[in-house]
Amino acid sequence: MPRMVEQKIRSAVPLYLAAGAFLAASALLPIYQWWAIVLAGVLAAGVYWVADKKIPPRTVLVEQPYQTGSQDLDELLAQAQTRLDQLHTLNERIPDAALSAAILRMENAGAAILEKLSAEPEKARSARRFLAYYLPTAVKVLTAYADLEAAGADGENARALAAQVEQNAGTIARAFEAQLDSLFAGQVLDVSTDLEVLEAMAKSDGLTDGPQLTL
Repeated sequence: MPRMVEQKIRSAVPLYLAAGAFLAASALLPIYQWWAIVLAGVLAAGVYWVADKKIPPRTVLVEQPYQTGSQDLDELLAQAQTRLDQLHTLNERIPDAALSAAILRMENAGAAILEKLSAEPEKARSARRFLAYYLPTAVKVLTAYADLEAAGADGENARALAAQVEQNAGTIARAFEAQLDSLFAGQVLDVSTDLEVLEAMAKSDGLTDGPQLTL
């Protein structure tokens, strides 16, 4: 799915009410007098201010482009997001339950990878192969499978390809998950080290006789 964020949009109603108030004042006041123009403007501004306070903004979901500070990486992540959207569409087209479950794993892992790279762009180098090969190849293979299914192809070659895709979908999903796991390797190591230090300090201070702290 597209990367979405919440955005507040102010209502246009206060603007319409202010314009209406100005027109109404203009009809009642000698608008050719400067003081009447000022009074109508003040009235319209007051109506706008009150209405803007009373009418809350709408919350909508909008697609958020990537902004990592690197144009090349932003484009790469945007392309990867497009391919994840294609995976989602393919998952809706493919009825096979086991294959659909594997695609869902790819979607979830892929989305988490892009989120991690967006937050920590310095890790992009370690995910280049995933972005440039694993993800687009998965889309290519699954598109061919879905097209064959939609066409009702039942020849020997079509059956062989379908069987090969079904057999290897789990392997592709595991590759996605392994890539995600590798992006968290440093963080896991840091937490594990902190736990070991905490355990040693607690023991030296005589604060624990319980089970060891493990990750």
